[in-house]
Amino acid sequence: MMKLGLKSRSRRVVQDSSMAVEKSKVLMGKSESESDENCSYFCWASLPPELLREVLMKLEESESKWPARKHVVACAGVCKSWREVMKELVKTPEASGKITFPISVKQPGPRESLMQCFIKRNRSNQTYYLFVSLSQALADDGKFLLSARKCRRPTCTDYMISLHADDNTSKGSETYVGKLRSNFLGTKFVVFDALPPHSGAKMAKSWSTRMVGSKQISPKLPAGNYTVAHISYELNVLGARGPRRMHCVIDAIPVSAIKPGGVAPTQTYFPLTSVDSSPALPLFNLKSNSFGKSSSGLSSNHADAPLVLRNKAPRWHEQLQCWCLNFHGRVTVASVKNFQLVASPENGEAGPEHEKVILQFGKVGKDVFTMDYRYPLSAFQAFAVCLSSFDTKIACE
Repeated sequence: MMKLGLKSRSRRVVQDSSMAVEKSKVLMGKSESESDENCSYFCWASLPPELLREVLMKLEESESKWPARKHVVACAGVCKSWREVMKELVKTPEASGKITFPISVKQPGPRESLMQCFIKRNRSNQTYYLFVSLSQALADDGKFLLSARKCRRPTCTDYMISLHADDNTSKGSETYVGKLRSNFLGTKFVVFDALPPHSGAKMAKSWSTRMVGSKQISPKLPAGNYTVAHISYELNVLGARGPRRMHCVIDAIPVSAIKPGGVAPTQTYFPLTSVDSSPALPLFNLKSNSFGKSSSGLSSNHADAPLVLRNKAPRWHEQLQCWCLNFHGRVTVASVKNFQLVASPENGEAGPEHEKVILQFGKVGKDVFTMDYRYPLSAFQAFAVCLSSFDTKIACE
């Protein structure tokens, strides 16, 4: 018995020793791997600034269109020094006419041309997908930008907008960027942004308790429900075959933005979820908003009043016997949903800026619609306005 016990113990010791050796090898291998990664990271991060800037500048210029533009985004994720250079080199859509980083969907579009996009509707799951066009085709593969899921409530309908195509788009989702809410009749809408669009933004009271985590800001600052636009549809005096009458008050944009030299508010980042790395956000007064009243937070001064858009009046086509708008080939199917928005005379004395089409939307196929927008609207704002056109207008048709 004594010998058997010693023998089994010796075996156990041998087994334990061999396991310890193997474990030490694994740990050593892991340590060496981490050391190699750290060395590689240090090598990339320590490139001379002049050389780094020159290389990344060439890359940004050569990879000007998607899907090749994904390499520009990848370079911004290498390390902090690379990210800072790429943020400096990559211009906003207003200046470059390109959408690169996720924050680009919250920034004003180009001043001199329309940003061409399209929306695909999935009837089975009540979801809408926004893509930026990659060619002159009315609907190519596109680069995905935003999705919106329709959620019916007892007294209203919400369109929850997300950066992710397959997201559940709940209020607490990290990819949630805003929503569109309609009244019961589908005639009045409010667009909410998850982040303050400008320094005077006011936030509605009724919102979830999701917070932006950061040591640099108040831990009780909610992320969501900043009013950016009010949309209303009026009785169609042209009949069921005519385009709907739309009236849009863009609370987040001052009317001065469409004047020569005017500037529209531009978001520059999404706050991170990390407690240690979130950038600071200003604190604002919390005020509620209603469907019938615009509360923009902008000055009462006329120059700083919110921008007002209206639908462009159509013309009667005798040969076709219908009301028509000139979409320059971007719309091919007649639909009551089709519209063009221009600056309203309410914005003051009419000028050349009042003739420019700021947003146009129209049908090109079954469940496919083009959406073209320009400065001062962002892709997010334009998408939300277009989503309002999908709702049935019980009292207007």
